[in-house]
Amino acid sequence: MLPRTGDVLRVTKAASVQFTQPMLFRVIRVHDWQTYDGWAWLDGYQLNASGDAVERRSIFVLLQGLQPGFVARNQRASAAMRTATPVAVG
Repeated sequence: MLPRTGDVLRVTKAASVQFTQPMLFRVIRVHDWQTYDGWAWLDGYQLNASGDAVERRSIFVLLQGLQPGFVARNQRASAAMRTATPVAVG
């Protein structure tokens, strides 16, 4: 499956030998360029451990080797609020 704009991915050596150090990557777009079957060019941002963009990059990856990244901080907070136990007042 192709990544979509906004997806956060964990890119490792499974996606390409150039990624000996895993990185988090937020997708801006997937190019429709002709390439090898199962491979794609992605534009996006390399993220630090806090989820902040540190560098814009274009990467060539094996789609099957991509892993899901993490849930954004605001989404995590929203999920926590939805599952929180109500507190009795009074």
